[in-house]
Amino acid sequence: MKPISDKTTEQQNLKSMKIDAMETREILELMNQEDKQVPIAVEKAIPQISAFVDLVVERFNRNGSLYYVGAGTSGRLGVLDASEIPPTFSADPKLVQGIIAGGSEALVKAVEGAEDHLDKGREAIRDKNVSEKDIVLGITTSGFAPYVHGALKEAKERGAITGLLICNTPDHYDYVDVILPVIVGPEIVTGSTRLKAGTATKLVLNMISTTAMIKLNKTYGNLMVDLQALNIKLWDRGTRIIVHLSGIEYDVARNILQEANGEVKTALVMAIMKMHYIEAKDALKAVNGSLRKVLEA
Repeated sequence: MKPISDKTTEQQNLKSMKIDAMETREILELMNQEDKQVPIAVEKAIPQISAFVDLVVERFNRNGSLYYVGAGTSGRLGVLDASEIPPTFSADPKLVQGIIAGGSEALVKAVEGAEDHLDKGREAIRDKNVSEKDIVLGITTSGFAPYVHGALKEAKERGAITGLLICNTPDHYDYVDVILPVIVGPEIVTGSTRLKAGTATKLVLNMISTTAMIKLNKTYGNLMVDLQALNIKLWDRGTRIIVHLSGIEYDVARNILQEANGEVKTALVMAIMKMHYIEAKDALKAVNGSLRKVLEA
């Protein structure tokens, strides 16, 4: 592994060498210009991201889980993405899980040195009982964090598929199946990878989890039909989706959604196919939850 000082994310950005002497607007404009490079860097990595997503879906179909493993900003972003999957897509909380060096304390404050322990990364994977059904994505924008590499080594030894999201030119790692290189260049504040590298990480995690959920029939078109109404906003959104797709009145749609225990997809089958709750559930189960297949049948 190259010395961390040689990493692109550790280099000085020539455009921001005198950033402390800039006016506020100049700093903001520079940040904005640098941030514009991030989607371009992500675009270049789409082939690798696509390959990884296909492996994620394959693992999900084997009742496996996706684990994000990171330290610092990378770990926080992994935990954030994982935590948003259950409420957004009515998914089992175990389907996508985030692991951060230093544990829950590291979510709200820096836990110095947590990323430096390879054995702790291995231990985290053992604690989750990761197996050959699962897939693990290590996130380390510098590519250095021993904690992440320890987790990937342990996961690979247990038969899991492994991936590595990195914002530097990667080395060869015989314990990584898919490398996702998103090279965003030096940060405007040297080494502060919560900036462009953090933005790139958030974009890629959004792409991975959202695309995987779409492939698991969690949407119908671009509508979140596999939605569980848990608050006022979601009850309203769910009802409006039913109205939009079925053409029935709002109050009628709301009543059906209540009969369906707040399950929007089930309520849609009930409304459009004139089925009772159990019938609708069975119809969806028969086609792996695909609302499109139920309606087309």
